[in-house]
Amino acid sequence: MTAKAETQVNEKEAAKEALKAREKDMAEREKKLNEGRTGKGTRVFLGMTRGRNPQEIQYEAFDESQPDTLPSDLNDFMQLYKAQHKVDVTEAQVVSFLIDGYNSANYTAASDPIAEFVDASWPEELQKQFRTVVRNYSSGASISIDDAVALLKPGFVAAAQKLASQSA
Repeated sequence: MTAKAETQVNEKEAAKEALKAREKDMAEREKKLNEGRTGKGTRVFLGMTRGRNPQEIQYEAFDESQPDTLPSDLNDFMQLYKAQHKVDVTEAQVVSFLIDGYNSANYTAASDPIAEFVDASWPEELQKQFRTVVRNYSSGASISIDDAVALLKPGFVAAAQKLASQSA
């Protein structure tokens, strides 16, 4: 390996390590910021702005990894919103939130290059695994998504059939 190539590899590794360290630091600070928060409601998250010179940001959001903190119905959401923002939320605002969420979910589904290959009848966990395996295999083997699916899907079809027969 040439000195220039070694330097580039070392720089990439250093950048990866720096990113991991920043993520770990942010996760620890998030934990401290949320220490006193219990029950339903939003939590504090740390993130980075997009663009060339990202800056750290702090924002409130519902933590979907903690189901007990999420509103259970529309009235619950409206009460949590009112408590946080100290204003009543209008029906028009709630509808705008629903539209944003709906549009975002549809964009995410439509922009997933693997979505067209996922069988909707598979259990959710199997669908998630299929996406991950196809994405990783395609990237790792430097082959197209189509080629990765052609190789991997028969195994997932068999797994889905086995799961279906076990639950029947």
